[in-house]
Amino acid sequence: MSESSRDTFTVAGKPFHSRLLVGTGKYQDMQQTRAAIEASGAEIITIAVRRTNIGQNSDEPNILEVLPPDRYTILPNTAGCYDIKTAVRTCQLARELLDGHNLVKLEVLGDEKTLFPDTMATLKAAEELVKDGFDVMVYTSDDPIIARELEQIGCVAVMPLAAPIGSGLGIRNKLNLLTIVENAKVPILVDAGVGTASDAAVAMELGCDGVLMNTAIAAAKNPILMASAMRKAIEAGREAFLAGRMPAKRYASASSPVDGLFF
Repeated sequence: MSESSRDTFTVAGKPFHSRLLVGTGKYQDMQQTRAAIEASGAEIITIAVRRTNIGQNSDEPNILEVLPPDRYTILPNTAGCYDIKTAVRTCQLARELLDGHNLVKLEVLGDEKTLFPDTMATLKAAEELVKDGFDVMVYTSDDPIIARELEQIGCVAVMPLAAPIGSGLGIRNKLNLLTIVENAKVPILVDAGVGTASDAAVAMELGCDGVLMNTAIAAAKNPILMASAMRKAIEAGREAFLAGRMPAKRYASASSPVDGLFF
């Protein structure tokens, strides 16, 4: 068993082995969705309540039939919400449909083109949801001050973006993410912007507790193979972080010592 498979991270009092969280959108069909998620090894699955049927539309296929809650931890999210009221109502609908399920992913968007978060609205919505008994995992900017505020409000995990949603640009500001990680007392998970396996590995090497992704897998030429690659990248990045990398040096250093050699 690998070192990374033995350690866990905890969200809302529940431990998880897989540090890869995945979404369910943009796949060809539910069969591909299920196959990719199985290949990813993910335990937490996020579902956009406003775009996906989890029981609110009785005449449509229910995604929970292929991704059963007794196998996965379902993380309903507020994707597509641009104001506090809509985001809060979406979480309340999810709780009702999922029989009192309190774990949600909050995102309040501020711009339709970039899908950057409205951080002020996010703070207010998070405060309202925490007061209402929700366990809030929250999508936000990579601003360390906002991340700290969300933690102080009571969010159970803070999820800063690496780059704009669906962009595949990878981590654009490592220093901000590192600052957030170093000062956090709750899990920090990169959310949005990952494009390929190396991006996921870098996030883990920075000390993040996990990575959430959707487009990087679903938009790949072979989503199932990419899901497998992401799983391995998360594990490799975590092991590298636990191992502690060598110091970076400006000049070369011999791999073998030269002291005591016979000439």
